[in-house]
Amino acid sequence: MKALHIITGLGVGGAEQQLRLLLRHLPVDCDVVTLTNPGPVAESLTADGVRVIHLGMSGNRDLSALPRLVRLIRSGRYDLVHTHLYRACVYGRIAARLAGVRAVVATEHSLGGRQLEGRALTAGVRALYLASEQLGHVTVAVSPTVADRLRRWGVPEPRIEVVPNGIDVARFRFDPVSREHTRRRLGLPQDAYVVGGIGRLTAGKRFGVLIGALARLPRDYRLLLVGGGPEENVLRRTAQRAGVTDRVLFTGERPYDADGTRGLDLPSLTSAMDVLASPSPEEAFGLAVVEGLAAGLPVLYASCPAIDDLPPGLTTVTRRVTGGPDAFAHALAETRALTWAGRSHPPPRPVSAAARHYCITRSAAQLMNVYAAAVSCSPPSRPPLGVTDR
Repeated sequence: MKALHIITGLGVGGAEQQLRLLLRHLPVDCDVVTLTNPGPVAESLTADGVRVIHLGMSGNRDLSALPRLVRLIRSGRYDLVHTHLYRACVYGRIAARLAGVRAVVATEHSLGGRQLEGRALTAGVRALYLASEQLGHVTVAVSPTVADRLRRWGVPEPRIEVVPNGIDVARFRFDPVSREHTRRRLGLPQDAYVVGGIGRLTAGKRFGVLIGALARLPRDYRLLLVGGGPEENVLRRTAQRAGVTDRVLFTGERPYDADGTRGLDLPSLTSAMDVLASPSPEEAFGLAVVEGLAAGLPVLYASCPAIDDLPPGLTTVTRRVTGGPDAFAHALAETRALTWAGRSHPPPRPVSAAARHYCITRSAAQLMNVYAAAVSCSPPSRPPLGVTDR
């Protein structure tokens, strides 16, 4: 089987890094097209031996990208096209059908109750999404929660499959040597209690709540924010107004693997943390929470379908927190008291059973089942009458 993955961009983000992890475990010959922004993940994919093509799309309404994409798909003779993220799903599904691809699969990574990839769920966004969805064969939801949202939107039940996000559990295993090295490199005191936040620095992630909580806690608490985004300057000003600038550290975007040029990777940063906090009120999956659990961290979260959708009997060191800075400050203080009682060294941090449930090899195997069914049940498609790629 030969597959083409089409994604909106390849900067450091959850969907982008999830794609890279999947390609490492899928027994399929895969190429990748990025419509825009061939960023750090594109470099990592290339280093992995994956062919990455930058389509050079200039914006959402760059219709000239469509015939280029159709020609590229036809020349590659792909058995399956798999699209990721909103713009890539719209353009990719249309192009794949025009090119006569046998099976078209899309993954819905970021559908919330009120937003999609940070954009408001307007009637126009929904209409375009549903129109393009009809051109595909399967829509993969990253959680049962997202599957329910798709059904409520009007996506037919038979076209929805659930394949949870996955992580490389071994990569996130707690390493005390890495903890010490990372803290020293970041200038974090070895005896500080480090609260971690992982994700895009956008308003929807509510990282300002953690800054407010930090201002209510003793000075040996530190906040380590891992990620980049448009709200970074807003958060820096928030920290300044709260008087905690010297206790908040912004690392910027960090890849899953260090390569000597970008320095510390995400697993080494989770080793440096003592607790992970996720104050976002609306998530499609909650990948950062699962990464924290793989690192053996206690986790405080406002929303996490990955936890809500776990099979019965899987216990996790997690706590749902509702409210703002006061609620998170109280929960952080209680978590520290429970996990560090009488200790001068980090407590044991075994991998949570919940994290093992979301191992990337399991997700890749489930996705292969989706691919096999889509290809076997889908006859070669033809372009709609009167529509060409010119």
